[in-house]
Amino acid sequence: MDATVSYYPASELVIDPVLIRKYDVSGPRYTSYPTADRFIEAFAEGDFRHWLGKRNIGGINQPLSVYVHLPFCDTICYYCGCNKVVTRDHGRSSKYIKYLAKELALVGGLLGGERRICQLHWGGGTPTFLAREEMQAVMQAIDRELVRDPDAECSIEVDPRRIEPGRVAFLASLGFNRVSIGVQDFDPEVQKAVHRIQPEAVTRSVVEEARAAGFRSVNLDLIYGLPKQTLDSFNATLDRVLALDPERIALYSYAHLPAVFKPQRRIAEQDLPSPETKLQILTLAIGRLTRAGYVYIGMDHFAKPEDDLAVAQRQGRLQRNFQGYSTYPESDMLGFGISAIGRVGPTYYQNVKSLDDYYDALDAKSLPVWRGIELTQDDLLRRAVIQALICHFRLSIESIEIAYLIEFERYFAEELEDLKRLAEDGLVEVTPEWITVTSKGRLLVRTVCMVFDRHLRSHRRGGYSKVI
Repeated sequence: MDATVSYYPASELVIDPVLIRKYDVSGPRYTSYPTADRFIEAFAEGDFRHWLGKRNIGGINQPLSVYVHLPFCDTICYYCGCNKVVTRDHGRSSKYIKYLAKELALVGGLLGGERRICQLHWGGGTPTFLAREEMQAVMQAIDRELVRDPDAECSIEVDPRRIEPGRVAFLASLGFNRVSIGVQDFDPEVQKAVHRIQPEAVTRSVVEEARAAGFRSVNLDLIYGLPKQTLDSFNATLDRVLALDPERIALYSYAHLPAVFKPQRRIAEQDLPSPETKLQILTLAIGRLTRAGYVYIGMDHFAKPEDDLAVAQRQGRLQRNFQGYSTYPESDMLGFGISAIGRVGPTYYQNVKSLDDYYDALDAKSLPVWRGIELTQDDLLRRAVIQALICHFRLSIESIEIAYLIEFERYFAEELEDLKRLAEDGLVEVTPEWITVTSKGRLLVRTVCMVFDRHLRSHRRGGYSKVI
């Protein structure tokens, strides 16, 4: 066992209810830094084109991670905060994929020589809303412009309620080798309260088909804090999840923000578990999953020790991006479809959010970029600090000083002063060489990262979910 594993065994995670109540504030999830709410509309199509062109002249010509947003769902789940289009009209998806092909062709024409994909992810919405021929058309459009590595990680989100027999094998034939299955909760009363009825047998069937089709990883998504959830009911859900034996488990906290996400207005607040019960559910889940052998990767992810995610963390390759934790740190990211976010060199960009705006831009042969940001040297430095803390729970001060030519103690004098309070409560340990998130602080790592967020320090905003 290597040094990193022995330094961060899952058993070291400590859940301190007093500290969690004290530091359970609202804050970013740090799928980027600066966070997407700091993107500006002054960063537009021309800026994105400029940085795509820069890939052709060396220096930042990284392999590509590609995200495709497929927003369509035929029913609405009340908890959902994704950018989605609820419809039963497949004519709308047929039109959308034609425009996806247009966007891919426009971007492909700007990429130059290096267009190798190391990672591909289809999210939504519900990607499996698409008919088989539509899915094949999207993959063909990708393959016309980009080159998938033979060992590329190709993942897709599926709704098991919308998967007919043979569909999973078809996904494998398209090249997908990882699947993420939405479960949320197996309890019928919870499912009814969030308008997502999904029998356990339906989920089990998709898991079994994925294994039979040769998928190398199955992820199950769970949510704690949903209406009607109790400690006993979620314990029963965990029984069923562990029996399915997935390679990865994502355990998300439900953020009730009905002012931001309209579907959540259909959830009765009195049905939500109390903050104390929600914490007990989280504590139960973490305890059961780690005792079952899963490694707590961080924040909301668990993986078996031999899974690529756990291996990447042990080897220091783990990063965090808009799809959560990822195994490919050195890659540019291209986002296609409405609201998709990408990263090229020292920039982030985001596409327009509505179908009409997306179609209008592409009809005009323009890239559908809505906003973005070009990172300053300070942003790049702070991103490196936050990435190290959120992925590996420790930061080598010397490595930052060498990489960014700063004196850490002077540059981050205010932040180090603020860390003293967290250190006094046992969340971090600070030495001249290292900043280490302790076993008590791992669940609260977002709070630690917030100390280094210059944008948050200068202008705190609402709309973030609670840390726990």
